[in-house]
Amino acid sequence: MRSAVTVMALATAAVLATGPATAAPAGATTRTWTVRPGGGVIAKAGATTLKDTTTGSVVNCQSSDMSGTVKPGSGLPGAGIGSVTAASYRCFGPTGAPRLMPSGLPWQLNLTSYDAGTGVSRGTISHVRLAFSIFNCSAVVGGAGATSGGEVTVTYANKTGKLKLLANGGTLHWYRVHKCAGLLASGDPASLTGSYVLTPKQVITSP
Repeated sequence: MRSAVTVMALATAAVLATGPATAAPAGATTRTWTVRPGGGVIAKAGATTLKDTTTGSVVNCQSSDMSGTVKPGSGLPGAGIGSVTAASYRCFGPTGAPRLMPSGLPWQLNLTSYDAGTGVSRGTISHVRLAFSIFNCSAVVGGAGATSGGEVTVTYANKTGKLKLLANGGTLHWYRVHKCAGLLASGDPASLTGSYVLTPKQVITSP
């Protein structure tokens, strides 16, 4: 029987790794976008989680940061409209501190749809790969395979300035699971979630 302490000990970290780029969604090229002010952006989140959605095991991080750039101007394509060039995670478990060491960046922000009524854009962050480790347990999170990047579905709201990483709609899976006591399994779907406040706040629209 899995104890809550064991789950918490194993579920607390991610280390970013590199891999081949994944193609941007086709919808990202079907409309144009306006971004103000664009430029360098810092994104800060509170609770951030990485989950095996089959076993239910969760990596709980108390906070995380991302930084990167968003292209300024109008008439912009949605594919590659922004990039994540750095990231950090602060994760603490009851019996040990897991590791989170970003590498293989940049990831790519792609926008695909816009709701003028709510001011909310929808898209993906692509090229995402993660490596998880604590004690002897380790695993890789990728897209179609351990060495390929996957996608996380995101929304951005002009009103709040928040970029949300959503649990559903992504393509992440766990691979190369090693000595994780059955809490993670190779081939299981993975989700990465968090709500990031962007500074400076961006206004992103599409006709």
